[in-house]
Amino acid sequence: MNFTVLIPARLQSTRLPGKVLLPIAGLPMIEWVRRCALDSGACRVVVAADDAQILAAVEAHGGEVVQTDPRHSCGSERLAEAAEILGLPADEIIVNLQGDEPLMPASLIHAVAAALAADPQLSVATAAVPMTRWEEFIDPHAVKVVLNAAGDALYFSRAPIPWDRDGYPLADADAALPAGQHWRHLGLYAYRAGFLRDYARWPRSALETIESLEQLRILERGERIRVCCGDMAAPIGVDTPADLARVRAVFSTYEECRI
Repeated sequence: MNFTVLIPARLQSTRLPGKVLLPIAGLPMIEWVRRCALDSGACRVVVAADDAQILAAVEAHGGEVVQTDPRHSCGSERLAEAAEILGLPADEIIVNLQGDEPLMPASLIHAVAAALAADPQLSVATAAVPMTRWEEFIDPHAVKVVLNAAGDALYFSRAPIPWDRDGYPLADADAALPAGQHWRHLGLYAYRAGFLRDYARWPRSALETIESLEQLRILERGERIRVCCGDMAAPIGVDTPADLARVRAVFSTYEECRI
């Protein structure tokens, strides 16, 4: 199976500006993300960035880059431009790995690509992991997904879904959720390049705007999104200084284990 990983990266993130260049264990964050992609078995890994500083940081470590317009409203639109610049064929499988996910398991990157390779009628796949704690369930930064019997997404939301009418709310913020009923969506996607170009031409949808979730544009168009469910804890993405500290602590532990 051949697939390409494209990593969208922008310099001016809202909550942690310049985060993709912040150092983690001696390397900029974006380089750790690129190494996750390389470990997935991708035939090609390219960082699609809006700023020369990011491009230079990636190239300094031997990575491939492409410069994209800074005005894109989401990562998928940035990748659509990158696919055009790179001349990727319409049937090419592209995995969208966010530039702030230095701990994304390579197995999940491979899994979303494999989902498309296994079903020629499928245009989009994504990933989810079990949600186990009430505190996570009610956190609007933890995106939830509800699946149908075929494993395709019914809906994504920042709100707590599905809601157990008789069992919630739980009194204890640390209480465990019932097993197998709640899934946390990860910002990891696989697309066919031709679909990605179509997506970029569609206007922002109503639900996408309300929830601030780009994948809802796809569902509102009546397209399917296959969800690959892993059995691990959600990897730590970096949105805030606290997230960065947690990721640095993880890498520090890795270094200690190697000594």
